Amino acid sequence: MRQRLVTALALAALSWASPAAADGERAGDFDYYVLALSWSPTWCALEGEARNSPQCDRPLGWVMHGLWPQYENGWPSYCHTAARDPSRRETREMADIMGTDGAAWYQWKKHGRCSGLEAEIYFDLARDAYESVTRPEVLRKLDRDVTLPASVIEEAFLMDNPDLTAEGVTVTCKANRIQEVRICFTPDLEPRDCGADVQADCTLDNAFLEAID
Repeated sequence: MRQRLVTALALAALSWASPAAADGERAGDFDYYVLALSWSPTWCALEGEARNSPQCDRPLGWVMHGLWPQYENGWPSYCHTAARDPSRRETREMADIMGTDGAAWYQWKKHGRCSGLEAEIYFDLARDAYESVTRPEVLRKLDRDVTLPASVIEEAFLMDNPDLTAEGVTVTCKANRIQEVRICFTPDLEPRDCGADVQADCTLDNAFLEAID
């Protein structure tokens, strides 16, 4: 009996230490949203060009990676829902802000179903979230590649979006490049602080930011 209790406590400690996705959760059961904006030149350099993605044939800057339902600690994914999947038209109409219709379909399958919303309503909400954020124009106008502290990206977003706070914005890096900006919202799309597991800012002082071709 004592050994079983020790084992159970050890397993619980591991789960507390490593919050992660929970596959197959009930749709609509979440605490807030994370809007993930991906710097398209980074994604293309690291993944997209090798896949011959049509996203990389376009001069895109911040594209919407996804609008992710989130728990205060961890996140659901691949949820069970009675909502129908989006039509090809509905995913195609998201390509202007998500890069491709395939990206829209994948994000619906992994994250959108967890919202508990119908696909059309979820995509409308995702577009509203994307359009509510001003993407700093100065980054689009770069005429050459630069290296800079990752904190400068966050500062640029905070300057152009006075309703956001540093606790509600996270910048991530990958392969020493600026990768994403993640912004946290309530289910009603009001800015809010991110959970502790989302607040993991990139601390690089010389992160690479590739200019838009």
